[in-house]
Amino acid sequence: MFLDFEASSLSKKSVPIEVAWVFEDGRSRSMLIRPASDWDDWAADAEAIHGISRDLLASEGLPVEQVAAEMIEALTGHDLYASAPSWDGKWLSALLRAAGFPRHALRLKKSRDAFMVAARDVNEEPVSEDEISRLVDGIIDESKATVPAHRALADATLELEIWKLVREVARKRNS
Repeated sequence: MFLDFEASSLSKKSVPIEVAWVFEDGRSRSMLIRPASDWDDWAADAEAIHGISRDLLASEGLPVEQVAAEMIEALTGHDLYASAPSWDGKWLSALLRAAGFPRHALRLKKSRDAFMVAARDVNEEPVSEDEISRLVDGIIDESKATVPAHRALADATLELEIWKLVREVARKRNS
């Protein structure tokens, strides 16, 4: 399961404003997050990248409690991967804490780790870690070159597509 957040900025005080996740089978969910009352961080340059305005969050965003509860319900017990788990983990923690959940109720792993496992799993013959790493990094680089607009669901879906592509390429190399 791949997850992504969009945020108010990239400052230390940044907060999550959108979250999305996508499962291996393609099921997905995306939600705008109405900022908690004490969340006041905002950067116009971040808004220019993701295109999410404060007005949109006020009118269509869901309360942090609702978003966090749905995430706990849907994601507990799953391996959760993000392309940037240090940033996404920060925003996940802020969301969970604001909603009254323990900050580590959900934990993120790095997407690249899932890609490496996927490449290893389909190889019947021994392949060096360096070769697998080069394969994964090449696919990531090619895929990221065609990144769509920065929105959480598009970014999470891209991670899933990279995972599928790694499996496919590794399988073909194995044939």
